[in-house]
Formats: sequence, structure tokens, C-alpha cells
Amino acid sequence: MADFEDIDYNKPMSLKIWKKMFPFIVPEKKNLIFCTILMFIVALIDIIFPLLLGYAIKNNIQPQSADGIWFLLTATVLLVIIQAINVNYFVAIGIKAEVGMCRALRNAVFIHLQKLSLSYFNKTPVGYLMARTNSDTGRIGDLIAWGLIDFTWSIFYCIGAIAAMFMVHWKLAFFVCATIPVLGVITWFFQKAILTLNRVIRKLNSKMTGAMNEGITGARTIKVLVSEQQSLNEYSAITTEYRGHANHMARLRSIFIPVTLFIGSLATAVVLSYGGYEIIFLGAELSILAIFLQYAGGFFYPIQNIARILTDIVSTQANVERVSNLLEQNPGITDKKEVTEKYGDVFSPKKENWEPITGDVEFRDVTFRYPDGNKNVLENFNLHIPAGTYAAIVGETGAGKSTLVNLVCRFFEPVSGEILIDGKDYRERSQHWLHSAFGYVLQSPHLFSGTIRENIRYGRLDASDEEVERAATIVHADKVITKMEKGFDTEAGEGGDRLSTGEKQLISFARAVLADPRIFILDEATSSVDTEMEMLLQDAIHTLLEGRTSFVIAHRLSTIRGAEIILVVDDGKIIERGTHTELMNRRGHYYKLYTQQFEKEAEEVALRE
Repeated sequence: MADFEDIDYNKPMSLKIWKKMFPFIVPEKKNLIFCTILMFIVALIDIIFPLLLGYAIKNNIQPQSADGIWFLLTATVLLVIIQAINVNYFVAIGIKAEVGMCRALRNAVFIHLQKLSLSYFNKTPVGYLMARTNSDTGRIGDLIAWGLIDFTWSIFYCIGAIAAMFMVHWKLAFFVCATIPVLGVITWFFQKAILTLNRVIRKLNSKMTGAMNEGITGARTIKVLVSEQQSLNEYSAITTEYRGHANHMARLRSIFIPVTLFIGSLATAVVLSYGGYEIIFLGAELSILAIFLQYAGGFFYPIQNIARILTDIVSTQANVERVSNLLEQNPGITDKKEVTEKYGDVFSPKKENWEPITGDVEFRDVTFRYPDGNKNVLENFNLHIPAGTYAAIVGETGAGKSTLVNLVCRFFEPVSGEILIDGKDYRERSQHWLHSAFGYVLQSPHLFSGTIRENIRYGRLDASDEEVERAATIVHADKVITKMEKGFDTEAGEGGDRLSTGEKQLISFARAVLADPRIFILDEATSSVDTEMEMLLQDAIHTLLEGRTSFVIAHRLSTIRGAEIILVVDDGKIIERGTHTELMNRRGHYYKLYTQQFEKEAEEVALRE
């Protein structure tokens, strides 16, 4: 996480950066323009109220006269009603604009994440992506909507109040306005210091969230290792640092607020002093003093507001840059324009143009290295797997067994050479067309929140309940599911955490079966179930793979003896290939792996007996 959160964004306010948000602002322009008009009216009425007070003092209170009182009362009540309506509307429309922008931003980020290749997710922390999708987009939407509303009101009020004060009494207006530069300098100094602290606190908050996430998701490991104290110490160190910076910010604010109040009080004192002098010695009107006391008391909040919003704009640029950088990430693997036009994409597929897949797979002079690697994993590699072939891939942990299936699935693409599906380079067809033909069962199964029935139905969303249950029966998952309290309607929990690893594996098997793919990828898919269940699964697998092309990454070599071709991988390269009998007769690497595992399993059986 640190590699991502340590990026600092200390750039001054830049329209170029904010232009990146225009596509998300433009759809809400009507709401934002309406809010601007409402805030102009709100500011205008706020400016009129002190003038009405002055009118009342001059024409009614001082002369103790009721002349024009009904006009004054009617105008006041009418303005109060208009102001209440304005506030109601700008709050409702402001919320609508904020929610609309946040929704558009989050949808754009989520859609783009679906388009990024696996290599991006391999190197990017989940917490980083969650923060970009939720908190950063929320902060941007909040600033654009409410920042615009507050800024508009503050600007209109300041301009209108200054104009009104100079029209009423230019000398008193000068005294009030003379404090503005002083207030501006003080506000700039404090807001700059607060902004710096805000950046530090934001990073610490991300670290705190990450540490909390690790503490929760890794709770079982922490308990097993009896490392609760270590986990607490690490989390406490972050919260202690956070508290220190938060206290520093509180001290700055505790100084800043009294200073600005003092300046405002000073302006009020000057108005009282000079205004009183003019009233007593020069015969000035009391109404003028009342008007200026109103303006002097309320004039400094909008100035502070303007300074705060400008600071927030600079601060929020960091959020804009992070979201923009994510949206500008190259997907890595993309379909050519002409391919997308013919076959569509994942969100708008043109299935009527999809050719049926039989499952013939061929590597032709393929050279490949991982995007973050500097050496070739495959060089001029050739392999032909006819449609319907059962191919097994074996090797020690870390040997590179998943490289081949990742290439077949087009999660990565070759540096040179071609991978052909049914005799045609798979880059000439869409990714969605290809992926729809695959059934992929992972070594570490993942389930979604929802019922077991819903999780199996992810294999084919239009499947009936009967088809879902039939798929579970094929892989013997029904034997486990029917023992659960609510059967197929049992909640799987977040990530399937209410089920054991073996149970989750069975559900993922049923999900793949329901999809009825032409090509099966089984990535050590039986390694997480017990021996008895594995025997049932092996029987189901042989039935399931019949007539389909399949790539099986094997954990237990005894389970793939029936494979039509076995590929032995070592250090990312295919060092042997052949049937089980052929490879055993060669007495090479496969023979060594098989005999070692056979001896180990025999020892385990002997110990159990």
C-alpha cells in the first residue's frame, strides 16, 4: 500500500487537472446552474435584511411612527418565505448534483476496473482501489456540489455587501474593508498549515484502514501465531501518530478561530467608535450604525469561506489526480477496434456474430515474458492441443504451471508468436467471446455474497433452479448442500466465509459445470477437498471433461494418469511432454516427481493405519 499512498500531490491549483472532471460535471450542469442562481438570490436577500433594519430604525423606531409599517412587515415576511424556499431547493438540488457526480464517477471507475488486465490487480492493493472508488470520488462530488454553492454565496455576498456599505457610508465601509487584507493573510497562513496536516492525516487514515483490514481478514492467522500483541502494537503506532497530527490541527484551529473573531470584533469596535462619534458630534443617523454593525458582524464568515474552499480545491486535486490516474490506466490487453465493432465488448456483446468454439488450441512460435519481468518464460514455444483433449500440467510449486493457462485464457498475451483457437489467432476475436467459452475453477475458490443457489447461477444467469441443482449433482456438491440448514438457499457469506474451503471448491465446480464451457481450466481444483470427496470429484471430472478441451493443473499426480498429454513444467519451461506411461518409461523429471509423491502418500497411509 505504501508505494501508492506515499505519492504526494502538492501542486498548486490547476485548471488542467480539474478539466479531467468536466465529463462528470457537465451532466449535472443544469442542477449546478440552478444552484448558482438560487445562491445569488440568497446572497441578495442576506444583503437586503440589514438595509430593512436601517429603514425600520429611520422611519419607524426613531420617530416612533407606524407609517409604512405594513409595507415593511410584508416585505420582511415575503423575503423570509423566499429565503426558506431557496434554502429548501438548493439543499435538495445540491444533494442531487453531488450524488449524480459520485454515481457517474464510481460507475466509470468500476467499469474501467473490469477492463484492466490481471497484471494490474496482481500489483495493486485492494485497499488502494477501494479508496479510489469510494472515498476519493465522494470527496470530489462533495467539493464540486457544496463547494460551488458556498463559494457562489460567499462571492455574491461579499461583492453585494461591499457595494451596499459604500452606498450607505463610504468612510465606515473603508474601515470594515481595511481588515480584509489582514484577514486574508492570516487565513492563507493557517489554511496552508492545515492543508499540509490534512495530507499527512489522510495518508495515516489510509494506513489505519489497511491495518484494520489486515487485522480482521487475518484474524485466524493472528490467533494461531499468538501475535495479537504485535498486531496491536503496529495498529497502535499508526493511531498514536494520527492522534499527534490531529491534535496539532486542533491547536491550529483553536488559534485560527479566535484570531479571526478578534479581527471581526475589532472591525465592529471601529464601526461603533466612529459611528458613535458621527452620531453624537456630527448628527449622523443611528440607522447607518445599525446597518454597519450587521454587515461587520456577518462579513468575515464568507471571506473565511472563500479561503477554505480555495484550500479545499488544492487539497482535493490529490483525489482528482488519483481517480484520473486510475481511469487512465492502460487496460494492458485490449481488443482491436475492428474486433470490437464485429463482436462487441463485455458490456455490449454482439453474440449474433460469435462463431461456435470447438476447443482446438495451438501455440505457434510463442515467446512470452511477464509485463514486470525481464526474462522470457517461453521462447519459440509450440504446442497443439486438439479439440476434446485432456491435457495435464504438472510441476513443483512456483515452476510456472499457471503461465500456460493464463496465456490460453488471454489474461496475458504473447510477446511474439500466435495462440490460435480453432485455427484463428484469438486476438482476431473479442475477449468476451473467448472467456464465455471457458470454465475456470481456481485453486483458491471465491464466492460472492448471497445464497449458494445464486453463486452457482453465476455460471449462467438465465439458468433455472432445476438446472442449478442438476449442476450441483454432477459434481456431488448436492451431498454437502442438502446437509446445510437451508440447502441451496443457505447464505454463503462475504467471500463464502461461512463455508469451508472444500465446500467452496465444490460450489465453484458446480458453477463451472452450469456454464457448459467448451474449454475447462482446473487449477489444482481438487487440492482443497479431502480424499473421499476427491474420489467423487474425479469421477465427476472424467464425465464432465469428456468431449471438451481441458487443461488440468495437478496437485496430486495420481489423479491425472488418464490425461492424453502431460506437460511437465520447470522454471517456466516445458521440459517434458507425453502420456503418463511414456513419461514414466523415460525416468526423467516426471518420474522423479511421481515416485517421490507416491512414496510420501504411502507413508501418510501407513501412519494413519
